Amino acid sequence: MRVDVFDFELPEDRIALRPAEPRDAARLLVVKPGEPFEDRIVRDLPSLLEPGDLLVFNDTKVIPAQLSGIRRRGEALAQIDATLHMRVGADRWKAFVRPAKRLAVGDRINFGHDGNSCFLGKLDATVVDKGEAGEATLAFDLSGVFLDEALQAVGHIPLPPYIASKRPDDERDREDYQTIYAREEGAVAAPTAGLHFTPALFAALDKRGIERAFVTLHVGAGTFLPVKADDTADHKMHAESGTISAATAAAVNAARARGNRVVAVGTTPCG
Repeated sequence: MRVDVFDFELPEDRIALRPAEPRDAARLLVVKPGEPFEDRIVRDLPSLLEPGDLLVFNDTKVIPAQLSGIRRRGEALAQIDATLHMRVGADRWKAFVRPAKRLAVGDRINFGHDGNSCFLGKLDATVVDKGEAGEATLAFDLSGVFLDEALQAVGHIPLPPYIASKRPDDERDREDYQTIYAREEGAVAAPTAGLHFTPALFAALDKRGIERAFVTLHVGAGTFLPVKADDTADHKMHAESGTISAATAAAVNAARARGNRVVAVGTTPCG
């Protein structure tokens, strides 16, 4: 299928740079076969579902995976930006880097030079592999929980390009760009449909008898990459890791067996 059939116009004034307040006040389009569209808000969701229906959420937690650093090769220096997208070891991450042409295997990168210092004031990494489309594998000098703490100190939340092009990230994004049920660290982008849920909405769903279950799918930086192919068949998808528990599988099967609906909150629970 040709990629251009998905093109549409998005007016600048329709791009939200901050979430609705409260989150469940965001607009919700209700589409039912053979009926006119309904313009509702997310808070109306309990009335649109039936007791016994099951909502499936993605409980991945966004990490500050956007890094800026200096590549050091002898006396030569270069500015490098990296977006971590998949952990492949206690001290190693695959990342999309730019400009990739400035990196070679064996290069050293010093992250945290912008004032957000971590342990000993820096976070160093070595380029141990280079792939296609700007991908590289970085081996950090820190490992495990120490690396996690350093990333919290020097990293930035990777905002979607349509937001990042209009404003820089800030401390507020660390809370705004996270679901209230985020639990399993590893995503570099939020499961955005879930951002609209609030404790009050969860309470209303409980009162209505709507069940919920959780899967984990760590959204990778591939979600930010542009589609450069003319046909979807030629587009390379980047892998993401996920898990589904036996309890969640049982809840889904039980809901289907009794004739209730199973509703995925966004696309990532379907992954």
